[in-house]
Amino acid sequence: MNTLVEDKEVEWIELGGGIKRKVMAYDDQMMVVKVAFEAGGIGAMHSHPHTQASYVASGKFDITIDGKTKTLKGGDVYFVPSDLEHGAVCLEDGELIDVFHPLREDFL
Repeated sequence: MNTLVEDKEVEWIELGGGIKRKVMAYDDQMMVVKVAFEAGGIGAMHSHPHTQASYVASGKFDITIDGKTKTLKGGDVYFVPSDLEHGAVCLEDGELIDVFHPLREDFL
């Protein structure tokens, strides 16, 4: 487990559609993931059993959670309770910092 992580030490994983991610740190209880979007990138609607808190580090996004959409920009936060459908549309190039509880094993 890395406890002090430098951004330059973690490789980007290309997801396609103008989206890439870095799994920055994790243990069995929590995971921190950086996700970069190009304008027009779409995080498709989905749900998962993990609780998710996300910080909009930069850019502008339409975030939809459980049928409600709001435009969020750098400095804003959104919270996704377990099993709620959610997704994102990137309006301006940006990055999200996602925190999951417990970790997303499917990201490893």
